[in-house]
Amino acid sequence: MSKKLIDFLKPPEHWKVPVLLAAGVFVGLGFYVFYVSRAHSYLSDDPKTCVNCHIMGPQYATWNHSAHREAATCNDCHVPHDNVFNTYYFKAKDGMRHATMFTLRAEPQVIFIKEEGQHVVQQNCVRCHTQLITNDKVLAQVPDVHQNIDDRFCWECHRETPHGRVNSLSSVPDARIPVPESPLPDWIKDLNSK
Repeated sequence: MSKKLIDFLKPPEHWKVPVLLAAGVFVGLGFYVFYVSRAHSYLSDDPKTCVNCHIMGPQYATWNHSAHREAATCNDCHVPHDNVFNTYYFKAKDGMRHATMFTLRAEPQVIFIKEEGQHVVQQNCVRCHTQLITNDKVLAQVPDVHQNIDDRFCWECHRETPHGRVNSLSSVPDARIPVPESPLPDWIKDLNSK
């Protein structure tokens, strides 16, 4: 059966060269788009990946000046950690949504976390800070606050953690945000400058 399938997919003899050329062009364009979009960087946990999209600059700047910078990356808070499959599924799904919005120039000027992302961040707050929210000495000082951990989000009280009240680029106009290096080769930059 596989021989029949291969014979069916094979182009006629006089079409082999054009089909191979077209396939080569599509594969080459695919690799080029992968490179230019920095798709490989999204497999890492480097926070600078988040500023591949310029709109995330304020979030990066405020995280970079927070105490969380010393202990957590963007993915530590914004990606589920219950199992590796869910982690990469969530990253892929969220990344495709971000890439689509950025490509179509549909990104909002004010960033708000989606409901699904809120639940992920909440789970990660609890995961990292379990000792604090179960410590009897802490609970004795702040009665009833941590008892209802399922009834509210942590940031309803901890409003400045870790991004403050930053929602747009105009909120932090002087922030130093790393600008990703252009992936374009010099010869293309030279063509554009002429």
